[in-house]
Amino acid sequence: MPLNVLVIGDIVGKLGRRTVAGLLPEIKRSHNIDFVIANGENTAGGRGLTPATAQELYECGIDVITSGNHIWENREIYPSLEKDRRILRPINYPEGTIGCGIYASDGLAVVNVMGRTFMGVHLDCPFRAMDAALNKLRGCNIIIVDLHAEATSEKIAMGFYLDGRVTAVFGTHTHVPTSDTRVLAGGTGYVSDVGMVGAVRSVLGMAVEPVIERFLTQLPNRFDPVEKGAAVFNSILFQIDDRSGKTLSIQRLDREVA
Repeated sequence: MPLNVLVIGDIVGKLGRRTVAGLLPEIKRSHNIDFVIANGENTAGGRGLTPATAQELYECGIDVITSGNHIWENREIYPSLEKDRRILRPINYPEGTIGCGIYASDGLAVVNVMGRTFMGVHLDCPFRAMDAALNKLRGCNIIIVDLHAEATSEKIAMGFYLDGRVTAVFGTHTHVPTSDTRVLAGGTGYVSDVGMVGAVRSVLGMAVEPVIERFLTQLPNRFDPVEKGAAVFNSILFQIDDRSGKTLSIQRLDREVA
């Protein structure tokens, strides 16, 4: 029987959370969604995650929260990273870093890994980290990977590297949805970036004017998420063969609300 997995792009700030709360229940019903994954590293004020915002996402119907480089912005989430296995941080942070990058239950696994190109952080190789993770997940039939990365070349290379070894690879981090949804030759569903849930009139969910000022002056200033107005909801629906673990189909499910 096919399994329907919905993946939601980076959720930005209060407007992003409200948009998910307003749209997700109906999407789950109308598309018979079995499992929901969302990138939540920008839910609290546009940077980071807190226990309270994580709970909001669970109450909306999200099963697993992935993240990336901004997961460390709010230190109050650190105890949750240790205790709550539904909140993931990238697996390729150095050994000893708090938290876990793998969720596994009833034959389904979610893996969170981060790219290195243009990310400004020193991490272990994401390709070799994925090899190590897959060695631990031999009992899981369905493996879905959030690749949090900037460079599309790195993301596409990872898609081909994992083709036939995982069920799906979806990219996050840029907040800009890509139109390259496809099922690769080995049966792995792939998209370079899911996109975001946040303000339409924004720069990646943030207020426009301070970002333009930064580009014009090169001086540091504060970026805050846009919390009012029209919002976009970017997501991907993977239909998966629960026996083979391969992706049967992949499609964008995007919405815009006033």
